[in-house]
Amino acid sequence: MTRARYTQVSLDSTSYYHCICRCVRRAFLCGKDHYSGQDYEHRRQWVVDRLSVLAEIFAIDLCAYAVMSNHYHLVVRIHQQKALSWSNREVAERWMQLFSGTLIVKRWLKGKTSEAESLKAEEIVSQWRERLYDLGWFMKCLNEYLARKANEEDCCKGRFWESRYKCQALLDEQAVLQCMAYVDLNPVRADMAATPEESDYTSVQQRALKTQGNPEQSRQPKLLALVDAETINSEDEDTICRFRLMDYLELVDGTGRAIRDDKRGAISAQAASVLDRLGIDEKIWLAQMRPRKRRQPVALGTLNKLKEYAEMTGRKWISGQSLVGW
Repeated sequence: MTRARYTQVSLDSTSYYHCICRCVRRAFLCGKDHYSGQDYEHRRQWVVDRLSVLAEIFAIDLCAYAVMSNHYHLVVRIHQQKALSWSNREVAERWMQLFSGTLIVKRWLKGKTSEAESLKAEEIVSQWRERLYDLGWFMKCLNEYLARKANEEDCCKGRFWESRYKCQALLDEQAVLQCMAYVDLNPVRADMAATPEESDYTSVQQRALKTQGNPEQSRQPKLLALVDAETINSEDEDTICRFRLMDYLELVDGTGRAIRDDKRGAISAQAASVLDRLGIDEKIWLAQMRPRKRRQPVALGTLNKLKEYAEMTGRKWISGQSLVGW
């Protein structure tokens, strides 16, 4: 039975999640539609632009993304403590960048409310605070915006997305890195790009350009950092699993070579060394990185982590336990 998405999010289990959303009626989110002959390549930038806006407003950090022809992938981290640290005023101002807000909150911001009205305004703001670290609201603000924009361009009404977004919990560091690499390698696997750094509208290209000294474009979303020269000496710097950027780029490159050449285990020496340091079995890693025809498991991680997640989310079983090899 289909479960509500919020039941798949357990912040006690993990703050990292993989989200996938696919277009309906063979519609193309971007690229050239071979059925109609129309080119929707410009829509890729819509996704990136919207992610840039939402990443600045929500307490949800973007770890990886890939915008494909008729679907997109995101790996995000929900940063609950950041949202709880914001003042009521900051929460209201952030929320009202996306929505008009209520009259009572607008009056409260101007200091024109009575004591009772102020309490009511603060109650409303408290609800907004919870929504600013809610994955469902983040995806709603992304998908509704894109659907309306696409339908307006196509001069049509109705559903644009195939279904609700798919959500997968990433329960440990290895699952996070595995899923990020899987997302970043989507264009390579689809033969849309020869190398990860040539994969347009992906986080790996954005990270690779940064290592080459190219200034970040203003229209790119802010990514949660990996450890590099700017963060290595900063204890307070927030990074993904304290993992080195160059190790991650080598990992993605080596895994991409193995998948494209269809040589299971034939991974580059640099990436293999990263796998050894992480204690990850090379064959299992490559097997999990291959395209999947079956249903995506709702969570990835070690067997113990999967059992804990099942208990936290009221499940008796988590599919995908047979993939666990570390």
